[in-house]
Amino acid sequence: MKKTIIIGANHAGIAAANALLENYPDQEVTMIDKNSNLSYLGCGTALWVGRQIESYEQLFYTNKEEFEAKGANVYLETAVEQIDFYDKKVFCKASDGSHFCKNYDTLILATGSIPITPQIPGNTLENIHFLKKFQDGQIVDQLVGMASIRKVAVIGAGYIGVEIAEAIKRRGKDVLLFDGAPRSLSSYYDPDFTAEMDLNLSENGIELHFDEIATAYKGSEKVEAIVTNKGEYAVDLVINAIGFLPNNDLGKNHLELFGNGAYLVDEYQQTSDPSVYAVGDCATLYSNALGKTTYIALATNAVRSGIVAGHNVGGTSLASIGVQGSNGISIFGLNMVSTGLSLEAAKIYQIEVLYTDYTDLQKPAFMNDNDSVSIRIVYEKGSRRIIGAQMSSRTDISMAIHLFSLAIQKSMTIDELKLLDLFFLPHFNQPYNYITMAALNAK
Repeated sequence: MKKTIIIGANHAGIAAANALLENYPDQEVTMIDKNSNLSYLGCGTALWVGRQIESYEQLFYTNKEEFEAKGANVYLETAVEQIDFYDKKVFCKASDGSHFCKNYDTLILATGSIPITPQIPGNTLENIHFLKKFQDGQIVDQLVGMASIRKVAVIGAGYIGVEIAEAIKRRGKDVLLFDGAPRSLSSYYDPDFTAEMDLNLSENGIELHFDEIATAYKGSEKVEAIVTNKGEYAVDLVINAIGFLPNNDLGKNHLELFGNGAYLVDEYQQTSDPSVYAVGDCATLYSNALGKTTYIALATNAVRSGIVAGHNVGGTSLASIGVQGSNGISIFGLNMVSTGLSLEAAKIYQIEVLYTDYTDLQKPAFMNDNDSVSIRIVYEKGSRRIIGAQMSSRTDISMAIHLFSLAIQKSMTIDELKLLDLFFLPHFNQPYNYITMAALNAK
């Protein structure tokens, strides 16, 4: 039997374990995680806290017992203290304080990411929390339910920050949303789109504080105020959602790293050590929009990387096809989706681009239940290949972004999109729909 140890049992580790257990009977798979649970869908935390779903139980899609039934050795509440990469040994500490060692032939690191912690005065006060694990969601949910918690500061207006701001507002609390950028969701959308989201947040009672950076927290035991470069605000609870860094503690002194500290991997998820693979948020990936290695922490990417690693470890050569960073968000009924690069991102990467915008109704004007849709397609000036798309609407336009994800993957040009075979039926779209019209209007 070939011994494979997977450190980290969330989305990427689970995908790798399933690939091995379901396809390679010669594999002895050991899964190790310091958490007490596995498979938690953190993207559902805001839905649960905001009472848009009844409970958290269905946010777990598998468990320890299911993997043990497949033949895996599963160690939860177990910390990996050290890895001997030369003798291929993993040294562990169980929750009861006991120590043990496991040997491996191949190691898969699926250690994920860790929240960025602001190193500012007062950051050890009570009622300052992050949202990463299930336990974090439990704590925040309990606090939001307390009458003494009236005003909540959310630090960071990315996806997690905006989603939890909506959730807490739905629970009847006053919410202040802070970000050092001049707008929300700036990593995913251009200002034309985020202006719509910012208005949506404001109209639904979220107090926006952009271009503001937290400089200190105040309080005796519990946080009582947040201080920024623009003022001081009384609050009862702080949720930090600034972002994440790859969790590279176990291998940073042995493996080659990317600029942000992620494990640098090839298209097979293999690190600089041939016996070690890295998957999920602790590893790099290849961006088809950029045409080079980068870092994009998304659960969907984590799952795909786990599948790739699992099959390669099992003996089947399988290369990653790259990613586009496709994503979406739905806040107070406003839906926004994007993939690839925005105009602002293209500028950062010094890619010369053009873009085309179009806004129209989803369906013909004679149809009921009809909403406006806005679309932007970003394409490279020289090659004219599509490298990004953004969409917003009050209707569900989420599936359309998959078309653009595939277009980027296949290096499709904006001109090829103009005559793409898109069907028409009044129940769904217009004869000259916004995708076709945006392409036809491209320079």
